[in-house]
Amino acid sequence: MSDISYNFLDKIEFPSDLKKLKTEDLIEVSKELRQFIIDVVSANPGHFGASLGVVELTVALHYVLDTPFDQIIWDVGHQAYGHKILTGRRKIFHTNRKAGGISGFPRIAESEYDSFGTGHSATSISAALGIATADRQKGIKRNVVAVIGDGSLTGGLAFEGINNAGMSGTDLLVILNDNNMAIDPNVGALKEYLTDITTSRTYNRLKGEIWHLLGKINKIAPHAREYAQKLENGLKSVLLRQSNLFESMNFRYFGPVDGHDVVHLAKILEDLKNISGPKLLHVITKKGKGFKQAELNQTAFHSPGLFDKKTGEFLKKKKEKSQSPLYQDVFGETVLELARQNERIVAITPAMPTGCSLKIMMDAMPERTFDVGIAEQHAVTFSAGLASQGLIPFCNIYSTFMQRAYDQLIHDVALQNLNVVFCLDRGGLVGQDGPTHHGVYDLAYMRCIPNIIVAAPMNEEELRNMMYTAQLKDNGTFSIRYPRGNGVMVNWKQPFREIPIGNARELQKGHDIAILTIGHVGNFAQEALLRLEADNISAAHYDMRFVKPLDAECLHYVFRNFKKIVTVEDGTIVGGFGSAVVEFMCDHGYQAAVKRLGVPDKYIEQGSQQEQYKECGYDAEGIYQAVKSLVAVRVLSNVS
Repeated sequence: MSDISYNFLDKIEFPSDLKKLKTEDLIEVSKELRQFIIDVVSANPGHFGASLGVVELTVALHYVLDTPFDQIIWDVGHQAYGHKILTGRRKIFHTNRKAGGISGFPRIAESEYDSFGTGHSATSISAALGIATADRQKGIKRNVVAVIGDGSLTGGLAFEGINNAGMSGTDLLVILNDNNMAIDPNVGALKEYLTDITTSRTYNRLKGEIWHLLGKINKIAPHAREYAQKLENGLKSVLLRQSNLFESMNFRYFGPVDGHDVVHLAKILEDLKNISGPKLLHVITKKGKGFKQAELNQTAFHSPGLFDKKTGEFLKKKKEKSQSPLYQDVFGETVLELARQNERIVAITPAMPTGCSLKIMMDAMPERTFDVGIAEQHAVTFSAGLASQGLIPFCNIYSTFMQRAYDQLIHDVALQNLNVVFCLDRGGLVGQDGPTHHGVYDLAYMRCIPNIIVAAPMNEEELRNMMYTAQLKDNGTFSIRYPRGNGVMVNWKQPFREIPIGNARELQKGHDIAILTIGHVGNFAQEALLRLEADNISAAHYDMRFVKPLDAECLHYVFRNFKKIVTVEDGTIVGGFGSAVVEFMCDHGYQAAVKRLGVPDKYIEQGSQQEQYKECGYDAEGIYQAVKSLVAVRVLSNVS
């Protein structure tokens, strides 16, 4: 909890308390709210810079709107910490992202103030339009607001929502939080367009003068807004290089305005409440505002981990030379190494060059590395286009975000048997980000698609060799998934070796039971084997490496020689690797007792990865107990 007392914030439990203050007091409330976030997040890591950037906007929204009756939808939710603190969760905010604590993202089940659950980008406008449309059908009159960042606005879903909302004429306010950042700096034509609007000094000066004049004459001239809008539209066409994109889609555009002037924001929001139809308020903010180090290094302070709240110094222990690397760094260094050997290789990421370590190649080969913005569907079909012309795209997408491009994966890549290499980062349980970010479905949803190879490495060397294999010849679509966090090898940078497609590895012989693993969890099985050996249980261990195609020769051997089998995966057991093994057993007429370990058919809440592995029963202890219990049971045929 915070170790500082706050004159205003300590008295604000809910927005109703905020409304008791004078408008001028909001300046001090904003300062205290920002300091509270710094105070707590420095000791309890979470998403930092985004929430600091919208402090004044958050305070103004809850001051002007009647929440929770009025609805605020925060896109992604990285910026919703201030919202949570002002809506009854200040005293438990220190539990943010911890097991049993509050979520790091808005969540309907957590609070009536969380109008819609978010975690993936570009959803807010569509959700807000759905809420506003439902209100209209039910005869409810209230304010519905979507707060979306300029980074999220690059997602196609955001434009689908804008297009539909503009056509519908529904009462809806979209607030564009423009800080020129996602996690990394924004890219693309939209970014250039917004920059053009925000940097046109002549237009913005006249816009401000018109707004000021409008406030003075509105009482005596009720149609002043209408006339001002016509004048403003004429100014835009003269002073800006482009016509206004949003107004061309039937949104009334207001702004840009200073997102850190809380008093002005409150006045503008009060005025906008009385304007019907779809409208957009363009707010200029600075990510990390109020914490110097976060302002200067916005990417690092997006989600910085532990840091000194006075100096900004990161408090993580320095990585020792003997420590194994992050899987993402192995990917980043390997793809660059391969690209230097093979001129056909290019690399693509949807707005995560730092997060997935593709920035390593981007810095060395900018002409062969593409950040396409927060647009996973586009990233996949763009990769398909590259592959159709003989290039070998390495498309790196977090597993949880790959779900957003499933149709493109099937229709644009696999159906055409194109050689796109998907490197799925954060495969499996991811820890504190919780159920919105777990990458537990890719093994299941990938393996049912024709023309695709589905692989998962047990360690860093295997990841390198799978990447090497994927670009050697035209193998069709190739998916390689790996987890969040560190691997297990120190000397991982070994010469490349081709891996025969669909080839498993026998890591340990045994005769009592067989353990079949896929991916990094094979290391958990290796730990369990040491304990099983001490208990005189002879367990064989096979690292299957491929979910599709399965190593049929290996599985025939396993089912002929073992009547008790445990499968282990860091993914859903519904339709996943274990299911594939059971299908093989049934298809070939074998009988065995098969125990599948993995993520059960439920959403796994936030916590550390180790806590989540334990909860799901496939950490080293869980594997050990599952093997012991199965060995102790005499069963002719059973699947569980």
